[in-house]
Amino acid sequence: MFDTVIQGGTIYAPNNTFVGDIGIVGDTIGDIKEGGGLKGDKIIDATGKCVFPGFIDPHVHIHLPFMGTNAIDDHESATKAALVGGTTTIIEMICPGPDDEPANAFNEWKTLAEEGCCCDFTFHLAVVRFDALAQKQLRELVAEEGVQSFKIFLAYKGALDISDDDLLELMKMCKELGVTLTAHCENAEAVDSMQRKFLAEGKNGPEWHEPSRPRSVEADGVNHLCSFAELTGATIYIVHTSCGIAVDRAIEASGRGVDVTVEAVAPHLVLDKSYAERDDFEGAKFVMSPPLRDEVEHDALWRSLASGAVSTIGTDHAPFNFHGQKDMGREAFTLIPNGIPSIQERVDLVHTYGVCTGNIEMQTMVDACSTNVAKQFNMYPRKGAIQVGSDADIVVYDANFVGTFKHVDGLSKVDYSGFEGMERKGRSDVVLLRGKVVAEQGVFTGECAGGKYIPRK
Repeated sequence: MFDTVIQGGTIYAPNNTFVGDIGIVGDTIGDIKEGGGLKGDKIIDATGKCVFPGFIDPHVHIHLPFMGTNAIDDHESATKAALVGGTTTIIEMICPGPDDEPANAFNEWKTLAEEGCCCDFTFHLAVVRFDALAQKQLRELVAEEGVQSFKIFLAYKGALDISDDDLLELMKMCKELGVTLTAHCENAEAVDSMQRKFLAEGKNGPEWHEPSRPRSVEADGVNHLCSFAELTGATIYIVHTSCGIAVDRAIEASGRGVDVTVEAVAPHLVLDKSYAERDDFEGAKFVMSPPLRDEVEHDALWRSLASGAVSTIGTDHAPFNFHGQKDMGREAFTLIPNGIPSIQERVDLVHTYGVCTGNIEMQTMVDACSTNVAKQFNMYPRKGAIQVGSDADIVVYDANFVGTFKHVDGLSKVDYSGFEGMERKGRSDVVLLRGKVVAEQGVFTGECAGGKYIPRK
């Protein structure tokens, strides 16, 4: 007799899809039986629904100091939103300043997450200084805390960017330690130059954000990173790739033997640059970096997901209020805090505009939003799989739900939705975290601060 049995759903197990039952014992999956027949103290009827492994968001910002302010969510609000959207594990970006010690930054972020996270969590650690002390602490965090991924920015000149000398030595360290280097790929010098040019010409609205960091700059950043990876043998992961030409540069490098993985994020898949060109400063809601592109790039990214050239889908969730935060940049687009909140909407956006349109298969959605993330970042098969012994992070998904995306339904603290009124097909009907029901039909029902840190040794 199992504690809980999820009964009669279409189960997306590794390498197989079938109708059957899942038996849960405590935190983990105890048995899976095609055709059903398992008995449990509690029954969750999944008849006519899909049963997925809990989704994993590989790119989240919650505690984020940025452009003189802080992201509006806390760990409780952001992870409640994640859970009702079917995401049971997040990888948050730790973003210290250039004078901060890596160890202090890790402890600060981890403490906040332990106090507030309602889902499971782990971290990418941004490297913005690389002196002797920082190098020592980075090694200790890998050995003692299970940090398995760093983050660098080839953008934000004078704030978060890193010199080529330090980048090369950091990549050598990543190769030595078996750590994945995740990277924001642009060109800090080029972006800074173009931004100053536009502002000097009086071009200061949010519609000038995209022209100041065009596709060629992003592709150049991918080339640069891949060249260094080729020299060092480091494993690299390119975050929030916005356009086909950047993906092409990564594919070319992979053909030369570079160990490179490419991520897309939900806003780049469904929104285009016309949103950032809206009148009355409304476009500021849609300023992110890399920026939203022409609509033609949606097709390029969906094709890349279908082919496997793009492996994962995150959010780059970075919630800043339109009133009181985004509007700090009314006089200069360079002062608009970057980010489009999407931690709750990600899976339903991918299902609606990817699966339901025929752009990708359902299995591709599961792989890109869960399984591939777990494999890339050393959590598989504990996470990202429905198999015996895995954590019982499970989503019973109603693919037939029809509605629209609405700010009023969101659990994030942000004061707008970037997807307001857009068609929505599909909803996470029941969400389990380590065997416990934590969300049902858009309502959080779990335990506040019930998430656990996932070390990745």
